[in-house]
Amino acid sequence: MAAGDPDGSVPEAAVPGQRILDLLDKAIALQSPLVRKNIARARQRNPEATPAQVIRNLERMYVSALTGTGAAVGGAAAAPGVGTGVALALSAGEALSSLELSALFALSIAEVHGVRIDEIERRRTIVMGIMLGGSGSATITKVAERTGQHWGRQVVAKVPLQTLRQINKILGKHFITKYGTKQGIIVLGRVAPFGIGAVIGGGANAALATLAVRAGRRAFGPPPTSWP
Repeated sequence: MAAGDPDGSVPEAAVPGQRILDLLDKAIALQSPLVRKNIARARQRNPEATPAQVIRNLERMYVSALTGTGAAVGGAAAAPGVGTGVALALSAGEALSSLELSALFALSIAEVHGVRIDEIERRRTIVMGIMLGGSGSATITKVAERTGQHWGRQVVAKVPLQTLRQINKILGKHFITKYGTKQGIIVLGRVAPFGIGAVIGGGANAALATLAVRAGRRAFGPPPTSWP
């Protein structure tokens, strides 16, 4: 029985991996109000850009930012004299930054496609589904049973909230496994020679960003031909 918990239940915070899901919710909450500013930034060089052009800019911005974040942390963690505690702290900070960038990317893509996501549960589905790549798409399609070809649109319009909670429970388990492993790789950069750590961190993030970009294209399909 857990101390201070007379019924023997395990507090939510004690569940292994719950911290990464808490960070995800924090990232979604922080980035949701910034979606339109992010889209405006992607359009600033060409105010007349089509939705397809803006999406390509959003993809490039995301891959570049995420790769740079991973390389910076990997390099710093591998620097001479950096202890385990500092490396772990760097990795924890990078985890939130990565999640924020990914949440902003996923929600921005949805906005360009005209998909408004008002409920936190639906935001979780969109963000985790895109960040998990093909496995996320497969899980959503299987559990929802009727999402059609482009699940990103169907999740908002047709899937009941109770079904979304079931989807997010499964996605959450996959998310903990994938991103717990990813952060472990970045921490390992601490023991690599300086410079190699940056390659490890940047390479891991670049691979994840590329998968998320492809998943975003599958989730929403072809961009709109014009703005709403």
